Amino acid sequence: MAAGETQLYAKVFNKLKGRSTPSLLDPLLGMGFPAHTALKALAATGRKTAEEASNWLHCHCNDPSLDDPIPQEYALFLCPTGPLLDKLQDFWRESRRQCAKNRAHEVFPHITLCDFFTCEDQKVEYLYEALKRAGDRTLRAFPSAVPLVLHSSISYLGFFVDDSPADIIREFAVMFATEASVLADCTVKPCTKQLHLTLAHKFYPHHQRTLEQLARAINPSHSCQWTATLYSRDMRFVHYQTLRVLFQYKPQNVDELTLSPGDYIFVDPTQQEEASEGWVIGISQRTGCRGFLPENYTERASECDTWVRHRTYTFSVTPDLSSRKDGEASSRRNGDPNPPSSSRSLSSLQSLQATIVRRSVLVVRHGERVDQIFGKSWLQQCTTPDGRYYRPDLNFPRSLPKRSRGIKDFENDPPLSSCGIFQSRMAGSKLPSEVAPLGGYSDEEGTFPTAVFQGKLCWTAASGSPQSSAPPPSAVCRRPNIYWESSNWRKKLR
Repeated sequence: MAAGETQLYAKVFNKLKGRSTPSLLDPLLGMGFPAHTALKALAATGRKTAEEASNWLHCHCNDPSLDDPIPQEYALFLCPTGPLLDKLQDFWRESRRQCAKNRAHEVFPHITLCDFFTCEDQKVEYLYEALKRAGDRTLRAFPSAVPLVLHSSISYLGFFVDDSPADIIREFAVMFATEASVLADCTVKPCTKQLHLTLAHKFYPHHQRTLEQLARAINPSHSCQWTATLYSRDMRFVHYQTLRVLFQYKPQNVDELTLSPGDYIFVDPTQQEEASEGWVIGISQRTGCRGFLPENYTERASECDTWVRHRTYTFSVTPDLSSRKDGEASSRRNGDPNPPSSSRSLSSLQSLQATIVRRSVLVVRHGERVDQIFGKSWLQQCTTPDGRYYRPDLNFPRSLPKRSRGIKDFENDPPLSSCGIFQSRMAGSKLPSEVAPLGGYSDEEGTFPTAVFQGKLCWTAASGSPQSSAPPPSAVCRRPNIYWESSNWRKKLR
């Protein structure tokens, strides 16, 4: 890569570096993803880990809307936990079995605190801070038990929250809306009407008595910890039907979707004129691609199945901070993405560190590839009529190594781009000296950790190490997408 290209890339990288939490955004920028798509991936995955966001970006590499500045929609709910939640979920299942599905089954048991609102991707972390601040201010005044009163009408069944505790909960919602407006610069509408937990909505009138009987079996005084939970959804598919894939399907034509069990598909009922009988046109949540799919490979899913949970704040009377953690996403007491670690004695910590140093494997991913930037036809773009390589763009590598089959040998093994080579050199320069280079393994004791490079391109990632110029050692064998040492490595890692 030319010196000017390196300086330009470093300048852009440093400019975007401070726009978000370094521990999440920086790895994505280091992989070569643009800042706006990296932020979009973090928002779409709940800002949990950079790995989840990276996987999301790889799945959405062919998403035509990837570069569109469409923010997520967010909402704040007060959700029950513990024995009360168990009873409510029993009601959900039994009411659906006896009285068919109604609108309440589309969402989990909750009390709405703030209606859905939009927030720019780069400001989502400020919503977490707003949730923490509002929760901390309300924690002492929050009722230890939220009294629920059953209410029934011809089309609605649910619990209403009594006035006095409801005022405190509404005050918390208003605090969150105010903080979110100041910190994240977004308009949030808190719920100021009667707070309620819906059990059934828009059901058949002749089911009312059965639903009431099932609801009376719920004791609202059951033990419960209430958590304020921030969820997001894709605003483009609010009025779409959601389908869950049951069976795997490999497309037979280019306009069909690849289906895997557990995928979710968004379907617009008003745009099915082009679909044949038994087929629908949908958009895959996993890839963002649009295409045809067989309808009998799917089933109807609930609206909230595709929502993403971001952060929660637990209103707990116990002083133990561990009760305010949600191990699935973050420490819910303070809204941080990483739970606090427990204190350890110095000796045990040193012992643990020594064990980690002796028994660790460093996995290195490749940098940016040319096919990720220039598409699947990259080879045609850089090949002359007589089969020689030339550089049509500065982000193409200056030259390609010689291979037995010539340039065609790169068709299924694309090389790194110029930016990818720069990324790899940065990664290689940071490899500690005790890492066995190129994924090799020394017979001498104490050479851990060993570097395992995923794919042939990852040999380049060690180019910052002085030993990396050597050819791959014979002890290292190649398998699809991974290198590893062929003998004794399992014994050494035990």
